[in-house]
Amino acid sequence: MSKMVWLMGPSGSGKDSLLNALRQQEHHQLLVAHRYITRDADAGCENHISLSEKEFAQRRQQGLFALSWQAHQQSYGIGVELDIWLESGFDVVVNGSRQHLSQARDRYGDALVPICLHVSGEVLRKRLEQRGRETPQQIEQRLQRAAFYAPDLDECLLLNNDGSLLQSVEAFLRLVNSQRNANVVHFRPKEPRHV
Repeated sequence: MSKMVWLMGPSGSGKDSLLNALRQQEHHQLLVAHRYITRDADAGCENHISLSEKEFAQRRQQGLFALSWQAHQQSYGIGVELDIWLESGFDVVVNGSRQHLSQARDRYGDALVPICLHVSGEVLRKRLEQRGRETPQQIEQRLQRAAFYAPDLDECLLLNNDGSLLQSVEAFLRLVNSQRNANVVHFRPKEPRHV
């Protein structure tokens, strides 16, 4: 059965790096969905599709988002192409949010595989210092936020990202494959919900 993987993790945990690495894999059953976001195309590290507020509102009214939500003064959406990919037998990875996990669970039910990306505080500190984008004070703030982001293992599968990117990609693919083979239920999306 196709799976919709809702990848979550605190800022700096390596989600963007993992998603970019997954896009480069020759895994013929896995697609990484782009999010539609009302921010500039060159803002942040995420490979996303930039929309104006007006474009986003029009697409939302036309039912072109499978999921959409508001966060950080931005609008986020996942296109309905996701449903077509799932129906065609592909597993699809989405850069998700813990805050909107229940919305994804309501729509995708047993097809949803929530994965929490976890990185230890010392590894996170080292990565933040190496990338050089944050001040020491901002690094401390990120570390504090990450400490409060302890994954709920009743809510998601844990993927440790302390090792190399290759190790994380391999562990991710093992997790998804084990879930794909665990149960066979036919995917039937519910009507889109917008928050």
